[in-house]
Amino acid sequence: MTNETLAKTPLHALHLELGARMVPFAGYDMPVQYPLGVMKEHLHSRAQAGLFDVSHMGQIVLRGANAAKALETLVPVDIIDLPLGMQRYAMFTDDNGGILDDLMVANLGNDTLFLVVNAACKEQDLAHLQKHIGNQCTIENLFEERALLALQGPKAVDVLARLAPQVREMTFMQFAPVRLLGVDCYVSRSGYTGEDGFEISVPAAAAETLARSLLAEPEVEAIGLGARDSLRLEAGLCLYGHDMSTATTPIEASLLWAISKARRADGARAGGFPGAARIFEQQQAGVTSKRVGLLPQERVPVREGAEIVDADGNVIGSVCSGGFGPSLGAPVAMGYVQSSHVAKGTQLWAMVRGKRVAMKVAKTPFVPQRYYRG
Repeated sequence: MTNETLAKTPLHALHLELGARMVPFAGYDMPVQYPLGVMKEHLHSRAQAGLFDVSHMGQIVLRGANAAKALETLVPVDIIDLPLGMQRYAMFTDDNGGILDDLMVANLGNDTLFLVVNAACKEQDLAHLQKHIGNQCTIENLFEERALLALQGPKAVDVLARLAPQVREMTFMQFAPVRLLGVDCYVSRSGYTGEDGFEISVPAAAAETLARSLLAEPEVEAIGLGARDSLRLEAGLCLYGHDMSTATTPIEASLLWAISKARRADGARAGGFPGAARIFEQQQAGVTSKRVGLLPQERVPVREGAEIVDADGNVIGSVCSGGFGPSLGAPVAMGYVQSSHVAKGTQLWAMVRGKRVAMKVAKTPFVPQRYYRG
């Protein structure tokens, strides 16, 4: 795909003006880093506030009295009892229990749900919704109409509260309509860094004005995809297409926590989503391999795709995400390993350019999550 055929977010010209290095990502021309550099961008987001352009993500609205019930037929999550003004993490599953995509679902009230899906999957997600529940609710595609900004870090609340003081009262996973610079936006107190922060859905035409206003604040720096990846990896957060896919179930991906109790085998509305039988069977009987955190014991980054071996050199898994963790000052990784090797502290090795690199199975997140729960 050439630069001419790549899609552009409403902030594309601003990224170029700021000196971003642009790369193709999920069909978009996206900033991977700015002149500050990935390491400093990462550390700045942990210490102050970073502004991320995530407008490549897909925003979709479902409307209708049956919208929540209909969506529950596609996700293993409690949508019917999702409180007004809250959002929840969800997954689309297939008939084998594999993960088609992960997404956020918010309850706007008035029989309206707001979805944010991954950029690389958004067209297929839209088609999936239309095919399976398009006759039960109205599905609105906001891909071109709205941009999405993420303001992340411990100073994010101070920055955003200068424009809208009420955001201070929001807690983790709350979702609310908020006017910013005279424009109607949707704001959630959430993000993909493990830090406190906000995600802001803004009309595309108003995105650049809002971004410039936020970047003018002394605490804020523009942050690219490079630091976004290292921040989420330190926080132990999955990236679709790397740490989970149709080849992995929520149980194998260590995402049992994301299956609502009401939808589990013994829940009030058990099953009713694609692949439920296989997922419940795995929950009871266990799985052959599982996603774990990994801490390399040498200062050698262990990248995605590296084979994981045991003491005898037997291949027992592979790395799904890996890199350097600037906040830890050490390499970090996640991978799938045989279930007999998932205990915390288990000694394993990764094969890097033909050499064994010692690793230990570790609890995630690698750095403490600092979500604001009130």
